[in-house]
Amino acid sequence: MPGRIDVHQHLLPARYTKALEDNGVTAGGWPTPSWSPGAATTMMDAAGIATGMLSISAPGVHFGDDAAARDLAREINDFQAELVKDVPDRFGHFAVLPLPDFDGAVTEAVRALDDLHADGVVLLSNARGHYLGDPAYETLWTELATRRAVVFVHPAEPPITRLDGLPSPLLDFPFDTTRTALDLVAHGVFDRYPDLRIILSHAGGFLPFAAHRFTGAAMFNPGTTPDGILAGLRKFYFDTALSATPTALPSLYAFAEPGHVLYGSDFPFAPAEWRAGFDRNLTTYAGPGADRFPDVDRVAAERLFPRLANAS
Repeated sequence: MPGRIDVHQHLLPARYTKALEDNGVTAGGWPTPSWSPGAATTMMDAAGIATGMLSISAPGVHFGDDAAARDLAREINDFQAELVKDVPDRFGHFAVLPLPDFDGAVTEAVRALDDLHADGVVLLSNARGHYLGDPAYETLWTELATRRAVVFVHPAEPPITRLDGLPSPLLDFPFDTTRTALDLVAHGVFDRYPDLRIILSHAGGFLPFAAHRFTGAAMFNPGTTPDGILAGLRKFYFDTALSATPTALPSLYAFAEPGHVLYGSDFPFAPAEWRAGFDRNLTTYAGPGADRFPDVDRVAAERLFPRLANAS
């Protein structure tokens, strides 16, 4: 049987790591790992991964200058497209956008999807405090929905003070994913664009565990209902990166729709021993809901990315 499709795998080409260094930033205080296509394929072979869907992680490509962010996004997306062209069975890619430059993001999304044939786009959970339900995203959502683009949502550092000794990826990232998912649903993005296909990182943060609590958003957002909020939250897809545990999987499997859970590795940010442990848990899990999700490793992703189904 063909190997896994990894929807949560990152790339850090030299041009991007230099930009991070030049601007003195990291992914929320997490050390920046080394990366190369060869290192990625070595990991993939060891983990039984056939295809890695590549994306830029937080903090994205915008460091304060719109023009520089546009140039960096174009350069990275061109790099990804060339990599995929050379080995289309091994890699796919989600195009990075220069948010919060919304005009530049729309232009680059159209270019990447139409000309570079990106497999989708990656959006950070917030762009300088703009969450995904913000009206500023409306033109971008329109273009993405028109193309039925797959959207991969990766967490970013929220606009709050980081707790001492706790880099944002440990605690704040799952929180920010949850925050932006509810913001998106409560402000009607799925109502306006019902065919959007959006993947949330890390099992959706806390969303599956607290989804029914979140239906209370209907009390504060005219035009919504508790049932509508819950239905919107169930439209999301979820990856398993850093989340395949005996306590997280029952909640995820109880909440997600069949076919909406996808494999994720979080390479190269996740330490190797972490990835191996989560992979073991995912493979051996036989608890509540396991029978509803026989397609996590590959088939669920093939439905989102038909080119990979045709190649298997």
